[in-house]
Amino acid sequence: MINVAIDGPAGAGKSSIAKRAASDLGFIYVDTGAMFRAIGFYMIRSGIDPSDEEKVKEKLDGAEIDIVYEDGVQCVLLNGENVNSLIRTEEVSDAASKVAVLAPVRKKMLILQRNIAKNHDVIMDGRDIGTAVLPDADLKIYLTASVEVRAQRRYKENLEKGMEADIEEIKRDISERDRRDMTRSEAPLKKAEDAVEIDTSDMTIDEVTDEIERRIRKVR
Repeated sequence: MINVAIDGPAGAGKSSIAKRAASDLGFIYVDTGAMFRAIGFYMIRSGIDPSDEEKVKEKLDGAEIDIVYEDGVQCVLLNGENVNSLIRTEEVSDAASKVAVLAPVRKKMLILQRNIAKNHDVIMDGRDIGTAVLPDADLKIYLTASVEVRAQRRYKENLEKGMEADIEEIKRDISERDRRDMTRSEAPLKKAEDAVEIDTSDMTIDEVTDEIERRIRKVR
């Protein structure tokens, strides 16, 4: 099995690029961020503060997260419900970032993510794939971009979805999420020592995807 780990901060393009590369190469794409979003959404729906570790831990066993593929599209199931369309709001993004720092949540996700990688050629993206989830991955990529560029991307995405968006608020949210992800005690966001860093600030999705696919072909 070939395992590819793609890490980086929010808005660096990880999901879009990993998804395209996986489709081109016939790999399974694993969006770990969506799995954490599902947990964050579950806590919001349950009226639980996502940063309250004790209450999250008490509620966690009631959240069963599965990944299935329908017509080649990854669907995240929360207790059997496809929540793809419900987990892409800013509120859920913030909740996902908060639950992601909690040890019980990370332990639950780690087991599922590693099991998927054992049985498939995967491209897995997240914050700690190369450092914690798949430390022995065949290829590790660290995607990054400036806060300004990442905020513009999120702003554009929100407008395209018909959502209200404030660019300055998005910048603050991304900066705060970076701080939270990089300083958390459990598997903080950082570049693995053997990862290839790619700054996507001035690159198109096609350019980044081509570069990553080229590197993957080298290790196949």
